[in-house]
Amino acid sequence: MDKIIRCITSDGAIMASAIDSTDIVYKASLIHRTSPVASAALGRLLTATSMMGAMLKSKDASINLRVAGDGPLGVVIAVADSHGNVKGYVSNASCKSTHYENGKLNVAEAVGKNGVLNVMRDLGTGEPYIGQIELASGEIAEDIAAYYAQSEQIPTVCALGVLIDKDSAQVLLSGGLLIQLLPGADDSTIAKLEENISKLDSVTTMLAKGMSTLDMCKEALSGFEVEVLDEFEVKYVCGCSKEKIASLIESMPKEEIEEMIAHDHGAKASCHFCNKTFEFTEADLKAILTKK
Repeated sequence: MDKIIRCITSDGAIMASAIDSTDIVYKASLIHRTSPVASAALGRLLTATSMMGAMLKSKDASINLRVAGDGPLGVVIAVADSHGNVKGYVSNASCKSTHYENGKLNVAEAVGKNGVLNVMRDLGTGEPYIGQIELASGEIAEDIAAYYAQSEQIPTVCALGVLIDKDSAQVLLSGGLLIQLLPGADDSTIAKLEENISKLDSVTTMLAKGMSTLDMCKEALSGFEVEVLDEFEVKYVCGCSKEKIASLIESMPKEEIEEMIAHDHGAKASCHFCNKTFEFTEADLKAILTKK
C-alpha cells in the first residue's frame, strides 16, 4: 500500500512531504492501458496531486489538477481528496514514447511545452479557488513548483519520478517529494536546503535503494531536526457508481430523457477515471422519469 508522510523542521522553516505512489500509478496504467510516456506523465501528476490533496485542511476538500499542453498526449487530469486518495486520466493514453539521449522518457515532448496548468481547490464551501499558470517545461514537477511560486508565492521544490521497465512497459516504482520554505526560513536555511537538493538522488533511485518516505524527507532535510506531522496510506480511488450516474440523469431535462427512451431505448455512461461502463435500460430510464 502506498504511503504519504508529512514532516516539518523543528524551527518551523521547512515543510516536506514524500510519497511512494507505486501502487497508484501501476493501477492507473492498467486501467487506462497507457504507453510508457503516458504512464510517466499521468503518474507524475497523480503523485503530485495526491501530496497536494493531503495538504488540504478541510475533510470534504478536494483538488483538481489539469495539464493541457500542445503535445500529442493531450489533457492530463488528476483529482485528489484531503486524504491523498487520487484518480486521473489522460486524453491520449497510447501516445508514442520518445526518449532523451540519456534514455529517460521525454515527458515534456509528449505534454508540450506550450500550455497551461490549472489548479482548482474545492474546500467544500461551493466557492472553489482556481489558479492557472503557463507551463514551465511540461515535465510536470517543474510546472508544480512554478505554480506554487507564481500563484501562491511559496518557494517550492518538487521532485517526481516514475520508473518503467523498458521491456514490459510496466510501472516498477513511482514517488515524489514536495518541499516548501515557510516564512521562518532565513538565508542560511535556504543555502543548506539548496546544498541538500543538489546532492539528492532521484526519487525512483531512493525508492530502489529501499528508502522509506521518512528516509526521503530526512535525506532532503539533512542537517535539520525533522518532526513527523502525520503518515497515512493512500490509494487510487474512483467513487463512481450507477446510483450517482442515475442521479445525474435525473437532473437532466425531462425531454432529453424521453428522447433517450424513444431513440436509443436506453443509455450508456462511461467513467473517464476507472473506465467502467454503466448501462440503463428503457425501464431504468422510465423509473427515473417517475421521480421528476
